[in-house]
Amino acid sequence: MLFQDTALIYGRYLRQSLRSRFALLFGVLMPLLYLLFFGPLLTDLPLGEEGSSWQVLVPGLLLQLGLFGASFAGFAIIIEQGQGVVERMRVTPVSRLALLLGRVLRDATVFVFQAVLLVLAALVMGLRAPLPGVLIGFAFVALLTVSLASLSYALAMKVRTPQEFGPAVNAMTMPMMLLSGLMLPMTLGPAWLDVLSHFVPFRYLVDAVRDAYVGSYATAHMLYGVLVALAFTALAVTVGTRVFRTAGA
Repeated sequence: MLFQDTALIYGRYLRQSLRSRFALLFGVLMPLLYLLFFGPLLTDLPLGEEGSSWQVLVPGLLLQLGLFGASFAGFAIIIEQGQGVVERMRVTPVSRLALLLGRVLRDATVFVFQAVLLVLAALVMGLRAPLPGVLIGFAFVALLTVSLASLSYALAMKVRTPQEFGPAVNAMTMPMMLLSGLMLPMTLGPAWLDVLSHFVPFRYLVDAVRDAYVGSYATAHMLYGVLVALAFTALAVTVGTRVFRTAGA
């Protein structure tokens, strides 16, 4: 039943996304602009990492795509509450976990698709990375999307208005972006900033994907990245499901 309910919810929201092709492609615009206008500035600069500047920048842009896109996914719940969609779902026998999983799996599908477009553009601009590393990067994008979208939906169920939701998400995502080393490795900064960044979970995901893009798979960065991604996803889905149940979604 959980699988059937999840597939039903997933299909419903995926069809909504496919009907809005403009929004589907527009979501990849910001990372693409970073790629086009910021990437060439890093060429031949000593970034203190293995591989080319593209192998440093592109993994960060992939996770930036998941970070910002999934964090704002909760806006959809606020709109549905205003339209009465959530109220109608409340009286159905569909599993509360399925109501969450169907949404976040749709989000993961959308952002992985956008990640593919971003990597294809990066390949044209000069990125060279092993295929297993690229696929590992997509897997991290999917896990990050599932975790952050779950928390975003949970937050939206609590605050209920866009005026409260938007500033709250911005207050959380901006420090995460700056301290995780998405744009540049944190090792380039002062020691205190590098130490502080280790308390941000996304730092481990970025380091893992950068290792994957240079073909290094059996590393401490990869191990820590996988463990943090799985633990964070499990925690976020648990929190999101609990909120959906208590909120009567």
